[in-house]
Amino acid sequence: MKQSATFIPTLRETPADAEVKSHQLLLRAGFIRQNTSGIYSYLPLGKKVLQKVEAIVREEMEEAGSVEIAMPALQQAELWQESDRWYSYGAELMRMTDRNGREFALGPTHEEVITSLLRDEVKSYKKLPLNLFQIQSKFRDEKRPRFGLLRGREFLMKDAYSFHATTESLDETYDQMMQAYKNIFTRLGLNFRAVLADSGAIGGTDNHEFMVLSDIGEDTVAYSDSSSYAANIEMAEVNIDYNRPDEAVKEMEKKETPDQKTIAQVAEFFGTTADQCIKTLIFSADEELVMILARGDHEINDIKVKRVTGAKVIEMATPEQVEALLSCEVGSIGPVKLPEGIRVIADNAIKTIVNGIAGANEAGMHWINVTPEEDFAVDSYEDLRFVQEGDPSPDGNGTIVFAKGIEVGHIFKLGTRYSEAMDGTFLNDQGKAKPYIMGCYGIGVSRVLAAVAEEFQDGKGFIWPNVITPYDIHLVPVNMKDEAQRELGEDLYKLLKSYRYEVLLDDRNERAGVKFADSDLIGLPIRITIGKRAAEGILEVKVRSTGETFEWKREELLDHLQQFFKI
Repeated sequence: MKQSATFIPTLRETPADAEVKSHQLLLRAGFIRQNTSGIYSYLPLGKKVLQKVEAIVREEMEEAGSVEIAMPALQQAELWQESDRWYSYGAELMRMTDRNGREFALGPTHEEVITSLLRDEVKSYKKLPLNLFQIQSKFRDEKRPRFGLLRGREFLMKDAYSFHATTESLDETYDQMMQAYKNIFTRLGLNFRAVLADSGAIGGTDNHEFMVLSDIGEDTVAYSDSSSYAANIEMAEVNIDYNRPDEAVKEMEKKETPDQKTIAQVAEFFGTTADQCIKTLIFSADEELVMILARGDHEINDIKVKRVTGAKVIEMATPEQVEALLSCEVGSIGPVKLPEGIRVIADNAIKTIVNGIAGANEAGMHWINVTPEEDFAVDSYEDLRFVQEGDPSPDGNGTIVFAKGIEVGHIFKLGTRYSEAMDGTFLNDQGKAKPYIMGCYGIGVSRVLAAVAEEFQDGKGFIWPNVITPYDIHLVPVNMKDEAQRELGEDLYKLLKSYRYEVLLDDRNERAGVKFADSDLIGLPIRITIGKRAAEGILEVKVRSTGETFEWKREELLDHLQQFFKI
């Protein structure tokens, strides 16, 4: 492609609203442009990288036995109502109404559509298992789109869905997809980990996220320093045997604590530490108000609360709900002398508190010398807190370390979550109707582009891996007005294209400094500069990844390139 004939609007200055390097460089190098918050156009260079990521995804998906289809982005509300997600999915679901008053959503995912498709077509176990995938734009009304392509409202995603007659068949496909994902991210050169994860609004049981380790990641990966254990911090178990300390229990007393509302304030007021305070929160679990307790130095994990309560929707109770329940404000609540009927669930670490401190359900008052089971009852003790660095690894090997990660893929065992809700059944080998057993497998294709862009760059621009570079070679005649340079450039352009190299020829009438700066910014693997020695057939070649430069004769060029690209 001749650079004068394509659209690569590079920028000299970094856009002020671009927070992370990948976003900054994708804008500066002319790969993307923002249309509105969280919505982007992919310009020619960005589109070419996306297509190459898609090609790798397709190859590995097909190798794993998945077949490509295309489903509609516009989905009728009735399907989401069948699965009971029309309201539970939340505000991220983009809803709309057509001219006839029918409600629709722009698809953030396709569990409902694929289930409705299969239930009408696959009626016998003999047609199972079946694994189908698509690559399509998805839509989510993100509250705060940020980091460019990493969190947008429209994004490109590969989603696959498998259907099975037995759990053993699902397990087999799940393992195949796990390997396919590892192959994809390995081929892309990403530093990733497969981690245990929460299924979120999609539902299901076993699932893994694929995290690219990055300082700008919005997720925290908790992993062992001595084993292969890794989990999203939301899912990391706390595996500690808590024992009640051997300490005499004192009589509980109520004390005035004017203007002391936070754990830190209360601990300082009483001259103690946060781990002697009982943190008390009220959650609404499917509209039932539940009291959750944790040690003051721990943070309650609402994902674990949701799992323990079995709720579909878990939210913090409003101040109004707390007032109606306990007749006090949020900063004063505690587990002592509660009204009847309130379920109390405590994190396991609460067992370590003897003679602790808790709110008195009365403004400006706290109890001291509070001991669980002596002064208040607990319905059950559970793992409710976030794991912390230095905690023992849940697998018993080593201790927990944190790293930031960018989620680029997620695989789920859905089980019968959707098939049961939507009456998706088949006849088994005994002629009985059974719900499909399903799996779901997603990759954020546009997010992968951003993750690669974040990892493969330096201070000057991108350093694209050979497998997804928009072009293999940047051919740069320094002065297009020089006849020898222009002719050699045109000859090499035709020659290299005939050998199946993808070549970008900078045929613009720009200064050499502009051409070289743009070349570094775009970041193609090889730059061939045609300069003052063009008449001698001498070329200056720069390897973008290492910065090495060579002088190659024209007749040596193909042999050297074949060695570099391993063709």
